[in-house]
Amino acid sequence: MRIDIVTCLPTMFNGFIDQSILKRANDKGIAEIHVHNLRDYSTSKQKNVDDYAFGGGAGMVLMIEPIDRCIEHLKSQRSYDEVLYMSPDGERLSQTISNGLSLCENIIILCGHYKGVDERVREHLITREISIGDYVLSGGELAAAVVSDSIIRLIPGVLSDETSALTDSFQDDLVAPPVYTRPAEYKGWKAPEILLSGHNAKIEEWRFDQAVKRTQQKRPDLLKEE
Repeated sequence: MRIDIVTCLPTMFNGFIDQSILKRANDKGIAEIHVHNLRDYSTSKQKNVDDYAFGGGAGMVLMIEPIDRCIEHLKSQRSYDEVLYMSPDGERLSQTISNGLSLCENIIILCGHYKGVDERVREHLITREISIGDYVLSGGELAAAVVSDSIIRLIPGVLSDETSALTDSFQDDLVAPPVYTRPAEYKGWKAPEILLSGHNAKIEEWRFDQAVKRTQQKRPDLLKEE
């Protein structure tokens, strides 16, 4: 998989793509992230990528021309399954969405900034808009990083234990059950004996029951009514 991130603040991704799971995916040749500076596609001497909004109002707007030039350049080199735009009014990111995107081969993620992008970008260049929550950030960079991580960790071969992603919260519309590690007892606080029993079937049954109970307590909205 290849993810191309288009942003006017490329340095915000310094370190992020060179750490942990994303670095492992890149080192294995399984997935790669490329960050593109939107200012490189500006035609002005000052490398401007924003301008005042027609009709007035506070805040600047990312212009359509540098965005179109960048996306056009990327598309001239390969085909893309999706061109994503990170926006607070997009569809809410979910594990189901991440699962679907993890099957893509090439994705472009456009990071908004300031007051957003010229609406014609959304109308003609974007295939899907995604939000990571009902709040506003200074730009789409942090959201793009969240989406990239949520996608890449699902690709087979990225995690050392491929079953790990399958037991994450939300994979089966349940939050994950509690987990414990050594020591089995600390300050009188004990790990459940069932987890130390070695009886895999009973352990899985316990984990499922705990996941249901935890979902009922913490995220009852996830439980579907029969």
